[in-house]
Amino acid sequence: MIQFSVLDGKRRTIRLGKMNRRRAERIKDFVEDLVEAHRSGQRPMPATVEWVVGLPPVMRQRLERAGLVTSGRGAECPTLGEWLSTYIGGRTDAKPSTRTVWGHTRRNLLDFFGKDKPIDGITPGDADQWRLFLVGLNLAENTVRRRCGIAKQFFNFARRKRLIAENPFADLKALVQSNRQRDYFVTRQEAQKVLDACPDAEWRLIFALSRFGGLRCPSEHLALKWSDVDWANGRFTVHSPKTEHHQGGESRQVPLFPELLPHMREVFELAKPGAEYVITRYRRSNQNLSTQLRRILRRAGLTPWPKLYQNLRATRETELAGQFPLHVVCAWIGNSQAVAAKHYLQVTEDHFRSALQNALQQAHELDRNESQVEAAGEPKPAFSHSVRDSSTHCDKPEENLVGATGLEPVTSWV
Repeated sequence: MIQFSVLDGKRRTIRLGKMNRRRAERIKDFVEDLVEAHRSGQRPMPATVEWVVGLPPVMRQRLERAGLVTSGRGAECPTLGEWLSTYIGGRTDAKPSTRTVWGHTRRNLLDFFGKDKPIDGITPGDADQWRLFLVGLNLAENTVRRRCGIAKQFFNFARRKRLIAENPFADLKALVQSNRQRDYFVTRQEAQKVLDACPDAEWRLIFALSRFGGLRCPSEHLALKWSDVDWANGRFTVHSPKTEHHQGGESRQVPLFPELLPHMREVFELAKPGAEYVITRYRRSNQNLSTQLRRILRRAGLTPWPKLYQNLRATRETELAGQFPLHVVCAWIGNSQAVAAKHYLQVTEDHFRSALQNALQQAHELDRNESQVEAAGEPKPAFSHSVRDSSTHCDKPEENLVGATGLEPVTSWV
């Protein structure tokens, strides 16, 4: 049994029944936190709240009779600030970049609802208003959807912990849509201008790895080591933090393409003895490579295109898809064929020019064949690319009536 006294000084007892000492000690710790919260007028710790919510009815009734919890759930339900801290702090598997993204959604939730709002007091209608709040911040539609999905994730875990009966964000649209209006194909002429404007060899390699290697920047660039480069076989291994949680997605091999090789060799020749990483600068987490690339683009006389680095990857995948089977290209770029078709592959001006050239070439071949036939004195083919030559004039339409034909048998004209 556990005995304690609260503000009125009366001693109260909670009978636990038969159980091992370790389990009883654990329950004692939670009860002590409830007693301290009752004395100080503060809320119990989130772990205690979670324990109380998950109690079987008999044990909860004992705590209610002792005056430590109320008959309802609301008093023990954590506040929004407490729950977000508990969830984010408990996700030890999350990468720093993921925590940064979660932090944006956390800030938006606290700005709108306040940190002291109990999470079971947020309704689906409140969630709808929060979405409108995000729209009012002039965020892009996909950014709004992504943050709605993260909020849904926060509260779905609370529902699974039985802290809330339903997820108020469950009905918000969270699927990120492909915005093909922001696609941009970086031509080889533009790429050469950028390379000429780069301040040093490492920046030329950073750009070349994106444009001609199709790497994700900066994560895959900064993870690249000289030990990953197989000079003899003309390939290098790319380690991908973004896809390492997928089976087989921790790394991939990419050819040392001819457009990429000279920049890789230049940096290798300039590397200090014993250097481990290919890119030695810009390794701090607060380095913004996008800002520097925009400066380089303006120096090259170019207007920065949308999605700076993703469009470089998309450009390279589009180029390679015209030369190699798509499953091979996706293995080099590190995405699936479905993702490539939805977000990466583009229709370029070269595709239109190629289609027009093919059509003109076919027409030229047809004309040449007809000329050879006429020169040989052979009859002209019954069908020609010229509709006028192969058509006939009919003075009596009734002689050309075609009988109506069913499935079977064939019927005559009536």
